[in-house]
Amino acid sequence: TGQHPPKNKRPKEQGENRIKPTNKKVKPKIPKIKDRDAADSTPKTQSIMIQVMDKGRFQKPAATLSLTAGQTVELRCKGSKIGWSYPAYLDAFKDSRLSVKQHERYGQLTLVNSTSADTGEFSCWGQLCNSYVCRRDEAKTGSTYIFFTEKGELFVPSPSYFDVVYLNPDREAVVPCRVTVLSAKVTLHREFPAKEIPANGTDIVYDMKRGFVYLRPQVDQQGVVYCKAEAGGKSQISVKYQLLYVEVPRGPPSATIVASSTKVKGGDDVRVLCAVLGEPDVEVEFRWIFPGQKDERPVTIQDTWRLIHRGLGHTTRLSQSVIAVHDFETSDTGYYICTAQNPQGQTTVTTAVEFS
Repeated sequence: TGQHPPKNKRPKEQGENRIKPTNKKVKPKIPKIKDRDAADSTPKTQSIMIQVMDKGRFQKPAATLSLTAGQTVELRCKGSKIGWSYPAYLDAFKDSRLSVKQHERYGQLTLVNSTSADTGEFSCWGQLCNSYVCRRDEAKTGSTYIFFTEKGELFVPSPSYFDVVYLNPDREAVVPCRVTVLSAKVTLHREFPAKEIPANGTDIVYDMKRGFVYLRPQVDQQGVVYCKAEAGGKSQISVKYQLLYVEVPRGPPSATIVASSTKVKGGDDVRVLCAVLGEPDVEVEFRWIFPGQKDERPVTIQDTWRLIHRGLGHTTRLSQSVIAVHDFETSDTGYYICTAQNPQGQTTVTTAVEFS
């Protein structure tokens, strides 16, 4: 007690655990593996996509790729049954530049003579099949978004010079001005009154893969807008977009039916109208059942649609189907049944026509 530590020894700091050097070999401890049931049993998603490079080299593609237009793109995904998704532009025109093949161990997508219009998402997934029914295997997927840069094209080309975007109060709306240059600065502008519309991240955000996204569309946001892109000291204006506010909620058709007369004399003509007010961009199909059908009575059926404005800037689509019966006979009396169908469901309405 009371002795000072030797001068050649440093006092041990609090929390320090000094170990003397030794040449003794120690067998490393192998950590015990936990029981498999205790571990997280959620399957991890593995990317199955690879990109074929020059000279037969392979690499996993990044989430985004920037390629020069004209280059050939070859993507492969491991699996004996592979599903593919690619820009709708290529599918709409059944483009011969695109080739999709299934080999024994992988699926192959090849795109030659690429253009700026091909910019978009390319993805694949494995399929689990039971007999003729297949479902997507979410654990085996792959995707990459490819920008095809082309001289003089900052925006992905549009098939028209003017497009319509519908603003629905219950879902997002997208102004689809996508760019072909990853580093491009993109802004949104109103034509009248002329001003820039800020993408503040609350009401409007910019997504390079989609365009400007209206998160909560409002009636005062309608009007004509366009986008402006700047990159490499150059700027370009996109096509114009007409924003129309929609007042009709999504759902099965709301149909009405009315006859030109419910009591018809022999030899007269009668018309029965079936009408639907719905979303401007949702098509409606009509089917008819009528009394003279079993006798193959000749009738005329005409389907039409148009956009109508209903005050305060609200826009709806009026779809109509008219069945006309000429030279009315006794066999034409009875119920005229109209079924209107859209992607959300169908509605059937009926009216009766009697012989006067």
